[in-house]
Amino acid sequence: MTQRSLTCDKPKCFCGVFGIYGIDNASVYTYYGLLALQHRGQEAAGIATIQDVEGKKHLSIHRDFGLVADVFSDASILKDKLTGKVAIGHNRYSTTGASGSEKNIQPLYMHYKNGNLAIGHNGNLTNAAILREKLINEGSIFQTSSDTEVILHLIARSRGNDLIAQIKDALNQIEGAFCLVILTDDKLIAARDKNGFRPLCLGKLNGSYIVTSETCALDINSAEYVRDIEPGELVIIDSDGVKSEKFSPETGAPVENTHCVFEYIYFSRPDSRIFGSNVDKIRRKLGKVLAQNHPVVDKDGEKVIVISVPDSSNTVAIGYQSQLEKQNIASKLEIGLIRSHYIGRTFILPDQKNREIGVKIKFNPVKGVLENKTVVLIDDSIVRGTTSKQLIKLIKEANPKEIHLRISSPPILNPCYYGMDFPSKKELIANKFGNDIEEIRKYLEVDSLHYLTIDEMLSAMIDHKPSEFCTACFSGNYPVKIYDNFNKLKYDN
Repeated sequence: MTQRSLTCDKPKCFCGVFGIYGIDNASVYTYYGLLALQHRGQEAAGIATIQDVEGKKHLSIHRDFGLVADVFSDASILKDKLTGKVAIGHNRYSTTGASGSEKNIQPLYMHYKNGNLAIGHNGNLTNAAILREKLINEGSIFQTSSDTEVILHLIARSRGNDLIAQIKDALNQIEGAFCLVILTDDKLIAARDKNGFRPLCLGKLNGSYIVTSETCALDINSAEYVRDIEPGELVIIDSDGVKSEKFSPETGAPVENTHCVFEYIYFSRPDSRIFGSNVDKIRRKLGKVLAQNHPVVDKDGEKVIVISVPDSSNTVAIGYQSQLEKQNIASKLEIGLIRSHYIGRTFILPDQKNREIGVKIKFNPVKGVLENKTVVLIDDSIVRGTTSKQLIKLIKEANPKEIHLRISSPPILNPCYYGMDFPSKKELIANKFGNDIEEIRKYLEVDSLHYLTIDEMLSAMIDHKPSEFCTACFSGNYPVKIYDNFNKLKYDN
């Protein structure tokens, strides 16, 4: 019997980070924040706190594999072990470092010359292999295979005059995507890479301060959103309040923002605000642009039934159907697929020849909605295409008149090196069929298939300039240098 992922045909999420300073039971607020960020990583979770014990600062940490509610199912962990007024937390999906190693679960921590230090990292360092080799040659001993440990070693070995100078020194050596929460004996520190790949925001709660990946983690704690942490910004929170600095001096031309567009397409929760805009607003606009450029009309003049692949495509489908109505195309938004929310991340396949059971466990079609109807299925992306093919087969069991597939992103052609985990290039369906949309349509066995083009997708990024986004997975244009495992330059920006 084989264990198989239920989300094998979607890009894997990044990690989620949370930190809070200056409130009793800080670990409890962190726990709720991590629950809200569970969609960003389901492999493991951890929380670290700082306490005063007989006049000395003591770091407590609890980490384990599993979902947040399982890792902290014993209430005494939060009540008795993770005490203190400052805490950081992390949800993990591994992009660098072995997923099966307990040592790679974050927050990572150390005790060094300036005291205790714990760190949570969301992103992926593109020069981690180079730095790791250099550090090992200089005598550093690594305990994990995670790129996050590179940052700890850089801080510990820095000759900076104080902790902040040491952190800045480390940040100026790393490249790629990172949002960091750092816990020290008396501070909560946050940093965001100069390109702003990942979202990170600042919040406030009854005089305490929070830094976190998405605003949904503020909402669950009834905290107030203050602002986004800016690309290249270092935020220091301590007893004196909040201090903001740039961690590197400006040299040459300013670095342009290259936000990950997939945060809007798929990863972030629709109720979050990231990169200065509401996710729900952007996704509805993606749906409208999709309908403007790729509408569907029933051949018999009947209403077109618009359904989504729940849950990330729900708001895109709303936008698509509303735009069809504006274009005087008879249509109706329906719930055509019921998703089970009561299954784990994996399931057991009793028969290797019956892989479609995976889709049937997760989804079931509403036959009365789909039967003898022209159906438009809205999805956010297609990666390998295996799940999409099985899902189309499942919908056909409801005997629709036609099935039209609409995708709110362009074809994925390239790997991501900034924290998003796609399969290898040769496994991507768009590459397998030479980016021939008609051949992909035939493989999926739908009546029509249309993706958004890159320009169409970027036109939906209202409140933003198109140049503000990283589109490397679609275009192959990488904004930050990429090195291979042999430390050779692979892609230049």
